[in-house]
Amino acid sequence: MTSPASAEEPAGFAVPLTGKLTRLVALSPAEVAALAALQTPTRPIARNREIISAGRKYEGVFVLIGGVAIRYRELRDGRCQILNIVLPGDFIGFPACFFETALYSITALSEASVSWVPFADLFALFHDHPRLAATLFCSFSCETAMYAEHLIDVGRRSARERVGHFLLELLTRLQAIGLADHRSYRMPLTQELIGDALGLSVPHVNRTLRQLREEGLVSIDGQIVVIRDLEALATLADFEQAYLNRFRIGELLG
Repeated sequence: MTSPASAEEPAGFAVPLTGKLTRLVALSPAEVAALAALQTPTRPIARNREIISAGRKYEGVFVLIGGVAIRYRELRDGRCQILNIVLPGDFIGFPACFFETALYSITALSEASVSWVPFADLFALFHDHPRLAATLFCSFSCETAMYAEHLIDVGRRSARERVGHFLLELLTRLQAIGLADHRSYRMPLTQELIGDALGLSVPHVNRTLRQLREEGLVSIDGQIVVIRDLEALATLADFEQAYLNRFRIGELLG
């Protein structure tokens, strides 16, 4: 098995947001150029540095060009709930920065690079490239669907189901941007991070990963995640990837 690409390395697409949207709908040369403008210039972000800070006001959003980040909410007593893993091509600051002050914080999990998109530039797409703007904002429905699945994770799924669903979701999302092969990927996951994302203690995550490994379903070696039996893990976790990649955008836009 060849080593999967890392999200910390350049993405499968030089402009990852463009790569994601072209999988949904055919873009014109002018639309591709407009998207490229949103993804340049880039600025580096150090590992563990906050990109968005909850409680601050922002006049735009970022696009993650390379690296991995986490969107989270920290409670007063220091407990943390990770809401989502941010991957290349994702917007940073949606929906948090659309409010008076940012609702959540976003921190780089690895060395990363981002581009800054002022709200004026984002909203100008509705005038200059209305079809592209519609595609872009329709694509945000994927993030809403992920939040719904994560709510089901913590509310109804068992620990084995939660971990399996989480790892399969990451596999599917990374495949969409050329950063995973058929069953494996590289991701700086720790047991603490998985626990904060799924509402599980570190010992519980440890036991669950060991059980999944013993069942021949999953193995994690350092930063390499391998799904040993895709079909069996998807059945266990009740994972259906329709909420990640089966959009009607092209049909709706005609």
